Amino acid sequence: MPRDQLSQVFSALADPTRRDILTRLGQGDATVSDLAEPYAISLPAISRHLKVLETAGLITRGRRAQWRTSSLRAEPLQEATTWTGHLAGLWDDRFGRLDAHLAAQPVAQPVAQPVAQPVAQPALAEPAVAEQPAPPAPHDEEDGRR
Repeated sequence: MPRDQLSQVFSALADPTRRDILTRLGQGDATVSDLAEPYAISLPAISRHLKVLETAGLITRGRRAQWRTSSLRAEPLQEATTWTGHLAGLWDDRFGRLDAHLAAQPVAQPVAQPVAQPVAQPALAEPAVAEQPAPPAPHDEEDGRR
């Protein structure tokens, strides 16, 4: 099922590595090797990230001599910025109305809270010590008495 471009853009931007790649492409075109340099991931992994960015329309990939370079495309980012800007305007309006509503409310006087008195704890009784039975008396082997 195909997804709309805005959903693809946000999905692509959800990954921090892809966001960093876009930031780096903002400084100019780069090859896969150039883009992979700061990461501890393989070239095929970088290529998969680039494919996601390309599918979202955020980059274009082309050939320059024997090198395959990637370039940033700003149009999809502008569409995402416009969409989030519209939402920000809605929220600003809502927060403005909430501020006005709260400002119109009478200021409540704080209610004095009674000071809690410490509750006296009952003294702990010493645990009862069970009496030990007296050890048996030594007995005399000769007469068998104790």
